[in-house]
This record gives sequence, structure tokens and C-alpha cells, in this order.
Amino acid sequence: MSAEKTLPQSKPGLGNESFKLEPGERRSIDINGKRLWERLGQLGEIGAFDDTRTGERGVCRLALTDAEIEGRNLVEKWMRDAGLSVEHDAIGNVYARREGRRPQLPAVMIGSHIDTVGTAGRFDGCLGVLGGLEVVERLDEENIETERSIIVAYFTDEEGVRFGTDMLGSATAVGRLDLQWALGRRDRDGVSVEEELKRHNATGHASLLTQAPPHSYLECHIEQGPILLEEGKQLGVVTGVQGISWWRIVIGGSAAHAGCTPMGLRRDAGLALALLRAGMWELTKQIPGLLCNFGYLSTTPGLVNVIPDTASATIDLRNPDEDKLVDAENTMRELIAAILKETGCELLDLEQTARTQPISFHKAIVDAVEDEIAERGIETMRIVSGAGHDAQEVASIAPAGMIFVRGQNEGVSHSPREYSTLEDCAAGVSVLATLTLKLANQVS
Repeated sequence: MSAEKTLPQSKPGLGNESFKLEPGERRSIDINGKRLWERLGQLGEIGAFDDTRTGERGVCRLALTDAEIEGRNLVEKWMRDAGLSVEHDAIGNVYARREGRRPQLPAVMIGSHIDTVGTAGRFDGCLGVLGGLEVVERLDEENIETERSIIVAYFTDEEGVRFGTDMLGSATAVGRLDLQWALGRRDRDGVSVEEELKRHNATGHASLLTQAPPHSYLECHIEQGPILLEEGKQLGVVTGVQGISWWRIVIGGSAAHAGCTPMGLRRDAGLALALLRAGMWELTKQIPGLLCNFGYLSTTPGLVNVIPDTASATIDLRNPDEDKLVDAENTMRELIAAILKETGCELLDLEQTARTQPISFHKAIVDAVEDEIAERGIETMRIVSGAGHDAQEVASIAPAGMIFVRGQNEGVSHSPREYSTLEDCAAGVSVLATLTLKLANQVS
């Protein structure tokens, strides 16, 4: 049996009780929704494809591919055109800075990511980055200076689908993942993060966030679920993010002729994996709130008349309760052991590729988001994010929060059907702009 390999977990959100938002006169900022919408469309054409199943225009812009680098170049051009100074760090994260009156103070950071899954829409991550750019441009157009600098950031491989661990860039920036480990991650073709960063000249000398923590962090993001749409709420106040546990498993059996080997004498790796998948489905009925997905499944040799000698899969477990997530992990291990005994197979590899604890965002930020939405007369609700976000990583070193924008089409995401409206996106980013201004003028 292969030794199990695990990852360091994310830290809970920073509970800095000394962080408070000073009272002051509210200055409302409304962004240019039409400009934001046009840029979402332009960026969405990079890596675009026509999806025959849905009839929609999808996006495939995996991290550090040529398509994603083309997207980065376009966004960086917009950033520089807006007068921002742009830097890269050692893992390829990008930081675009608008200088404040007191540049020695820690900056307010806003942003997200522009890499996508292979079957994406044009809003996931991109709304936060292009929304952040829109914020600083509107401040310039209104001739508004801030005490603190503002950084618009986008992080490398938030999705994790190419190199196997989500929030790769932000988790490395805050110190949860070791830089050398992150650079050594390889995709299914054996290409490493480091090789791709060098090929695209995508690194620089900017400090990781452990060396220069931001004052605070805000992220505006499409919800990626149906709750806001079903509840009739335009925007959501994100209170935290549920825990995530990703695994890669390889089971070994014995290849043999499918027509000549009796069922009771087979060591069928494909059967073992199928039993594991069915068992985990049953586990979701036993542990409240547990979600489970087998997103990648493969057997070898992959021939119609040959019993599989290996079976590989990725497993995605999620739960908003840490104890329940740990329970699911332990039960999965027990289930694997029982299935191996039943089928006569062996465990060739079991690797945890991502692990984040459930986190709560800083109360002062959460309350400020809720208050600002209420000031605008917008229907809202508090919500825990089912998806992982860069904000949950930055929350370990700085007070952080998020604004959710309602999705359409049943709220689906990671699909060409992902969609929001210009009005909802503009509303969410206007809340982001107003709160960014408020945070950037906090000096204590």
C-alpha cells in the first residue's frame, strides 16, 4: 500500500479584534457598468469556444497556458493604461498598485483570478479582477485620493484544475504552501508550474504577502450557486467559506482477459473505484452538509475486453463544518481499505492535493458589506460560500470579506451557462468601490 500524502491546511480567518472601521462620512461610488461589461466580454473571448451541448459561448483558459497568458497581457495592458504600477511575484501573482498619500501604510487589496476551468463562463474570478480595475479608474475619474494605496491583484491558478491544487498562487503568497513545492507541481502532461512561469517570463521580484501583508482584502465574485437567485436577492454578504479536501487516488489491480477470467478470480481496479464512488455517495446521505465529487475518472489499459489493472480518480470533499469534513476523510480511508480487501486490489497512491478549513471572514468587513448594500436599498442575505476563493487564503493574514453577485441560469458556474446581468455586476462592484474607498482612508 502506498503511503498517504497530505497537505498543510489553511488557517482560520484572521480574528484581529483591534481591526475596526472608523466612522466617517460615506461617499458612494458608482462604477461604469458598461465599461466593466465590455471588458468582461473582451476577456471572455480569449480561450472562447462554442459549446454545442448548451449552445452557449464558453471559455477554456487554464492557468499558465498560452490562452491565460494572453488574457494576463490584456488585463495588464488595461492596468498600465490606468496608470497603475504592475509587479509580479515568484509564483506569478500580479499586483497593480495605485499609490495613496501614505504609501508607507499597508495597502488595501482587491482582486481575484482570471484563470478558468475547461468549461467556464466569463464571470468566475474575472468579475473581481476587472471590477477592481474599474474601482481605481472611477476613483481617478472622480479625482479622489486615498490615504492608503490600493492594489488590484490576480492570483495564479486559483481554479487548481491544471496543477491539481486550488488557490495555488494565493496559498503560496500567504505562506500556507511552500514556494518550491508549488513551483514543482506538474500537470497531467508532466509540465511544471516553474517551467511554465519561465516560458512565459511571468515572475518578478514583488514580495510575497507574508512579507508585505495588506491592510485588508475585498473580493467581488459571482455566487456560483442558486441561492441568491432562488431567494430573490441581487447581492450576497459572504460570511465565510466551507472547508475543502481534494484527493487523487490510484488503485492497482491485474489486467486479464475479460472473457476468460471468472468474476470471482478478478482483481478489477475499475470495480474497486466504482465501489468507492458508490460508497462515498452513500456517505453524503449520512454526514449532514457533505458534498462529494469524482471529477476525473480513468482506467488502464482502457480496452473493451481487458480487465482494468489501474483506476485513477480525483475526489472533492466539502463541508462547512470542520469536524464533519474530518469525519468524511476518515470514513473514506476506512472505505478504501475495506474495498481493497474485498476486491483483492492494492492502493498505489493516495495524495491529498488541496485542503482548506472552513473560514469565517472578519466581522467588521462582513458588517460593512451588509451595511453598504442596505444603504443602496438592495435586497441581500448572508451566505456561506460553497466554492473556494483567494479571499479565504488572504483572510489568514489580513481582515477580508467578499460580495456575491447573483447568477442566472439556475446559478450554474464552471459551465458555459454561467451568467449574470450588467445591472447585478455593476451593483456588486459599486459596493466594492465604496467600501474600498472607506478602507483606503482608514489610517489607524
